Amino acid sequence: MNTIKEILDFTETFAPLNSAMDFDNSGLLVGDENTSVSKVIVCLDITKQVVKEAKEKNAQLIISHHPVIFNRLKHLSQNDIPYMLIQNNLSALCLHTNLDLSTEFGVNTCLANALELENIQYFMDKDKEICLGLGELESPLSEFDFANLVKEKLNCKGLRYTELNKTIKKVAVSSGAGGSEINFAKSKGADVLVTGEIKHNQILDANNMELSIVDAGHFKTENVVVLPLVKKLSKKFSETVFEVSDTCSDFINYL
Repeated sequence: MNTIKEILDFTETFAPLNSAMDFDNSGLLVGDENTSVSKVIVCLDITKQVVKEAKEKNAQLIISHHPVIFNRLKHLSQNDIPYMLIQNNLSALCLHTNLDLSTEFGVNTCLANALELENIQYFMDKDKEICLGLGELESPLSEFDFANLVKEKLNCKGLRYTELNKTIKKVAVSSGAGGSEINFAKSKGADVLVTGEIKHNQILDANNMELSIVDAGHFKTENVVVLPLVKKLSKKFSETVFEVSDTCSDFINYL
């Protein structure tokens, strides 16, 4: 069996912890790095359902994108996820903005690949908190057709998009809460920004600068990294089983 330290050392080769943004809390947040693991559950978020799933599948480690401990802990109860992890002897390795900012293998690289973009460039700046990929479609599409492409490729039940009566060729991607990237995306010549969260005023600003928007949801724009990460880890560590969580969800329904 492999140890958590061996897995962490490998993730350091493509998403080093020292590349995470200053506000972040990435790394091994629960558990001991010397723990041996035979099974790992990989997910976007560690929820109660994921903890139960990991326990039932006899896993020892959960790897997530979002940190299970983000703000300062002042109290833990039996209903808190970190408490549940400890109670069930489960460790938690969280790869957050260090995985967002990775140009070798990260969330935006997986998002760009999922949309089958070509000629991709990445603009990552930890200090300026810029996290954006830029690529091109093989053939130009209308805004409606492009929004449908995103919906299909990300397996969305629904999404939001704007129509400015323009053709989409150059695509910027900024997974998760990437609405703040509108000005940078426009400065790089993007026709559209695909993201997971964008505020009302940012949509208005994007309209004024003639930048189309596709808001596919935080979960869908980031969950694209989970399966590729499982494949990458499985290829490296043949003695450990890595599985995509069956229960991780954003719990959102659409009418």
